[in-house]
Amino acid sequence: MSDIASATYPVSPRNRVKRKHERGHYDHETVHALLDAAALAHVSYVIDGQPYCTPTLFWREGTRLYWHGSSASRMLRNLADGEPACLTVTHLDAFALARSGFSSSADYRSVMAFGRARLVTDPKEKAQALHMMVDRFFPGRDATLRPATAQEVKATAVIVMEIEEASAKIRAAGVAGDPDAALPIWAERLPVHTVIGASERCPSVPPGMERPAHLAPYAEGRPLEDALREAYAAAEAAAAAG
Repeated sequence: MSDIASATYPVSPRNRVKRKHERGHYDHETVHALLDAAALAHVSYVIDGQPYCTPTLFWREGTRLYWHGSSASRMLRNLADGEPACLTVTHLDAFALARSGFSSSADYRSVMAFGRARLVTDPKEKAQALHMMVDRFFPGRDATLRPATAQEVKATAVIVMEIEEASAKIRAAGVAGDPDAALPIWAERLPVHTVIGASERCPSVPPGMERPAHLAPYAEGRPLEDALREAYAAAEAAAAAG
């Protein structure tokens, strides 16, 4: 589908939201926005019948997801040849404290993405992925860094997964609809925010050196997801231009 705003991922028993199905979203716009607002994901896979779930930094390029790790990683060795995998991200937005434990909940935004993960072996694709491993989060920074050595490139494995199916699930109801609203019990929505803290300058940075402009989106007190979305948009624009 050429129009990204109307494109959707196919819905199957694997990715269909079964409980509270009205909270499910399958369109690229919603799914990608939630992925782009996150840096940390959890990747689930199975080795010899044993389930594993590994946290990792990741990034998106179109409908592809990339993540990296040590070449000796059990996860990356297992996912090298097109193994089924599920990558998830979750944004916790609030605790919903109702008047019973049963009615209490949380507001959240989440994505589950399914596909077959493979090891990136093409040298050009791997070089681009290692570049984006930095510039996806901090556009323009990679060009200012010491180039990676051949040994460092060899020691780093990169995995790519084309998103075959995905679903987003969003709850934003707070304590609305609490069946016990008439009871004299305290109830509230308790918002949760992940914000950027004050920059901690490395002691070995030379005196007088200014903080680079490419770090400006990461300002103290700013929501992390806003900075990540801005970084993604800048990285995507740079890739399209060049």
